Amino acid sequence: MRFAICNEVFQGWKLEDAFAFAAKTGYDGVEIAPFTLARSVTGVPAAERRRIRDLANRWRLEVSGIHWVLAQTEGLHLTHPDRAVRDRTACYLGQLIDFCADLGGKFMVVGSPKQRDRLEGVSAEQAWEWATAVFRQPVMRAEERAVTVCLEPLSPTETNFINTAAEAIQFVQQLRTPHFKIILDVKAMSAENQPIPRIIRQSWPHFAYFHANDKNLKGPGFGEVDFRPIAAALEAVGYPGWVSVEVFNFDAGPEAIAIRSLEYLRKVFG
Repeated sequence: MRFAICNEVFQGWKLEDAFAFAAKTGYDGVEIAPFTLARSVTGVPAAERRRIRDLANRWRLEVSGIHWVLAQTEGLHLTHPDRAVRDRTACYLGQLIDFCADLGGKFMVVGSPKQRDRLEGVSAEQAWEWATAVFRQPVMRAEERAVTVCLEPLSPTETNFINTAAEAIQFVQQLRTPHFKIILDVKAMSAENQPIPRIIRQSWPHFAYFHANDKNLKGPGFGEVDFRPIAAALEAVGYPGWVSVEVFNFDAGPEAIAIRSLEYLRKVFG
C-alpha cells in the first residue's frame, strides 16, 4: 500500500513545511484540499501549480490527488433546480480536474455533502438525473487528463443524496468509464448497516481511492475501529492504490496525527 495524508491536517503550516514533515515521517504522498490554497482553483496560477509539483518531487512525494473540492466555493451545487447553477458546477469540476492534473494528481475525490443535498421540492429522481448530467463533461475531461473522479458516499447525517457505497457504484456506472469510480472512507462506511470489510469486498473493483480515519473523526488508530480486518479485505481484493489519512478532529496536533496514524497503518497492513 502507498500511504498519503491530507494537507489540511497541517493547519497554518506553509506547504513546504507540510511536505517536508510528511516525507520525513514516511508518507508516500500528500492529498491536497484546494481551499487551503485559494477559495477557487482558478486563483492558483500555473507557476504556483508547477511549484507545488516540483516541491513534491523535491521531497520524493506524490500529490495523490485532491479532495474537499467544493469547500468554500459559492453558487455551486450538483442537484440545484436552476440549470445555470448546475452548469457552473460542471464547469468548475472541469477546472478542478485540470488543477489536479497540473499538480501531478491522479484522483479527485468528490464528497461535498452540502453542495449535493437534495433541496426542498427536488425529487430523488430529479437529483439523480441532474447530478449525472453535471458529471458528464467533467468526466470526459478527466479521461483526457488521466484523472479518476471518485464519488464519495456519505452518511445520512451529512447529506441526503447518495449515502451508501452501493448507491454510489450505481451512479458512477452510468457513464461507463474507468475514470469515474467511487472512494471508500472508513468514517462514512461506519454509518452503513453492514461490516466495513464486507462493503470493501462488495465494492471492488468500483473504488479507486481509500480514506483512512475513525468514526470518531480522528485518525486511524485513534479510536475504536479495528483496521486489521479492513486491511485484510483490501489485500484480499487486490486493491493497489492509496490509503490516505483524512481526519476532521485536529485536537491531537498535526505531528501526532501524522506520526501515529502512519505507525498504526504500517502495523495493520504488515
